[in-house]
Amino acid sequence: MALVKIADLYPNYKQDIFGGDDIKNYTVYTEADQKIGEVHDALLDDSGRFRYLVIDTGFWVFGKNVLLPVGYARMDYDQHRVYLTGLTKEQAESLPEYKDNMTVDYDYEERVRNIYRGKTASAAARPSYDRNSYRYDYDQEMYGMNEQNQKVLKLYEERLIANKDRYKAGEVAVGKRVETETARVSVPVEKERVIIERHNATEAREVAPGEANFHEGEVARMEVYEESADIQKKAFVREEVGVKKEVERDTVEATEKVRHEELEVKTNGEPIIDKNRKNR
Repeated sequence: MALVKIADLYPNYKQDIFGGDDIKNYTVYTEADQKIGEVHDALLDDSGRFRYLVIDTGFWVFGKNVLLPVGYARMDYDQHRVYLTGLTKEQAESLPEYKDNMTVDYDYEERVRNIYRGKTASAAARPSYDRNSYRYDYDQEMYGMNEQNQKVLKLYEERLIANKDRYKAGEVAVGKRVETETARVSVPVEKERVIIERHNATEAREVAPGEANFHEGEVARMEVYEESADIQKKAFVREEVGVKKEVERDTVEATEKVRHEELEVKTNGEPIIDKNRKNR
């Protein structure tokens, strides 16, 4: 499979891999501290492993872009520098030029590898292979990245970051509805009635002449009253309803596995190493 540029495989490579730095801004120096150019890009295989740095050689080889296997690069993250440990000017001049729009396939890589192998290549030590069977570990010196080739190793760890998101869980609407019922009320009322009593005289009594006044018409008048019920409907406040919100607080706990990197130091012999010293 053809190699891909770092930004195509990891769009956020500055944060995800280099902690905010951009490796494309790193300057390139020889082991003799001679500045020769800068890092133009980085190429990765389909598994995400770094295989080459694309080096812009500046005026060293007249602005030619070439591929440098990562095993021949020593990174200085503090100074934002890359030091070449396996590329001479003669090799740079012999390397095929890299262009941004080209495809870096097996054939192109073989041309590059053969330049770096040069006279130090040992055919007997390298298994026979073809385009279908080649593995990068056949050229460990070109593609191996270890502690000895790195001035600074950045150890990363994962942490759980807890945030809160506020979202609408629902809503409550408070309204009124009208219900109808039959109400009964009793009101006592009074009515007046006229009672006419007639009595026979117990004994006949003669009236004096002229006392009897015989004539037609009204003799007595009496007003009669009665009460009627006056029933009306009036509205009264029966109940008051207040609506408010209360905030209930709870603690949400989450458990997740996080990773962190530990430094491993391999030694040969009995060198004295202080692994716990920190710069102040």
